[in-house]
Amino acid sequence: MSLTLHPALVTDLGLIRTNNEDSAHAGARLVVVADGIGGAPAGEDASDIVIRALNDLDTADLGGDPTGAVLDRLRIANREIRQSSIDDPSKEGMGTTVTALLLSGPAITVVHVGDSRAYLMRGNEFRRLTRDDTYVQSLVDQGLLSEEDARHHPQKSIITQSVQGLDFTAACSTVPVQAGDRLLVCSDGLSDIVTDHSLARCLIANPDPQQAAEQLVKLALQAGAPDNVTVIIATVVDE
Repeated sequence: MSLTLHPALVTDLGLIRTNNEDSAHAGARLVVVADGIGGAPAGEDASDIVIRALNDLDTADLGGDPTGAVLDRLRIANREIRQSSIDDPSKEGMGTTVTALLLSGPAITVVHVGDSRAYLMRGNEFRRLTRDDTYVQSLVDQGLLSEEDARHHPQKSIITQSVQGLDFTAACSTVPVQAGDRLLVCSDGLSDIVTDHSLARCLIANPDPQQAAEQLVKLALQAGAPDNVTVIIATVVDE
């Protein structure tokens, strides 16, 4: 059995932003969403640096260590972001989230920094693969805030980890996959305003990746889309 990804990528400015700070890559082995922070143009520059550092993993020799391969490239991107902010003081504070899923054999490696999210749908079972690196999520983890209240908290966008030219900690995991599984990776422009329940219902109703991605962006726009919205849906297929 040889597994590969059949991905679809849709991105949108949203209804308020004037530039898109999200960057993404959707390939046969690698899918990544990076959501830039730091304001225009610094945020979009940072997210683009990360995507450029990672995108060769679609075809590169992983050396038997997919997690190490992703982390090595993130460190290179982190140094480039740091140097860019030194060279241009107007970019001070530039950075980005990153959620990368790399298929290797019968499993995906998940590397996550920030609050872009990854989900897995198998049949009708839908589960999140990442934990938000946010102040509000820490309150939820401590039992001080409910998941529903977290969605409306005024500080929900404060992230506690990012690729910003400084030290960062990535959350890494390995998740077994099989043909027919569907992966969703998105920026918080989707997950902040569309509930997990609605995400799952949309995937069930739209088995085609492109149609599902387009419909999810439409749901975000209908909900007001105050931020950029980027969605990747990838079906795991057996070649």
